Amino acid sequence: MKQLGMLERRGRKEECLSSVRLTCGRLCAMKDTNTLRLVERISSLLKAEERKKYAVLGLQPIHGEILEYLAICNSYSDTLMAVAEYLHLTKGTVSQSIQVLQRKGYLEKEIDQEDRRVTHLKLLPLGEKIIEPVDYFKPVDDTPDMTEASVLMAALEKTLSFLQKDNNLRTFGNCTTCKYFSEEEAHYLCNASDHIIYSTEIDKVCKEHRPLVLN
Repeated sequence: MKQLGMLERRGRKEECLSSVRLTCGRLCAMKDTNTLRLVERISSLLKAEERKKYAVLGLQPIHGEILEYLAICNSYSDTLMAVAEYLHLTKGTVSQSIQVLQRKGYLEKEIDQEDRRVTHLKLLPLGEKIIEPVDYFKPVDDTPDMTEASVLMAALEKTLSFLQKDNNLRTFGNCTTCKYFSEEEAHYLCNASDHIIYSTEIDKVCKEHRPLVLN
C-alpha cells in the first residue's frame, strides 16, 4: 500500500510539473527552460531537506506536508477534503496518512458541533512541535538591501496566482485578500458563509478564498 501511495503521488507530481511547464511557458514567453529548471532545482533541494527532517521521526514527506498545512489553515479548512485539494492528492492517500499521524499522536479528529457530518483535523502539541519552520531563505532576508528579496517574492506570488487561475485551482489565500471579507463594527465577517471571523484566523489560509479584483 505504501508503494502504491508513493507511485500515485509521484504520478500526480509529474502531472503537476507538466502543467507548470506549459503554463510558465505561456506566462514568461521563455525561449529556453533555464528559469524553470532553476525553480525546479530549488524545489528539489527544499524537498530533500524536508525528507531528512521527517525521516528522523519515521515519517514520510506527505506527513509533514499535512501537518504544515493544518498549522496555517483556518477552522473552515481543516478537513480531509481541504487537505487533499491543497496538496493535490487523492482522498484515499490523505486518509491513510492522517491515520498514521493520528496513531502517532500528532493530530486528532474533532466532530463539528454545528454539522456532525463534518470532521475537523486538529494539531496536537506533538504535531505543533515538529513543524517548527526552518527559514531556508533567511540569508536572503538578512541582506541589507531588501530589493532583491522583495522582487523575488512578488514574482513567485504572481506566478503562483497565474498557475492557480490558469488551472482553475483554489487560491487558499487569507481573509484580508478575499472578496468575501469585511470588517464590521465589533468583528470580522465572511460574507460567503455569513460566519464571524476571529482575529486569530484572518491571516490563515482558507479553502473558500476568492481573490480581490483590484482596479
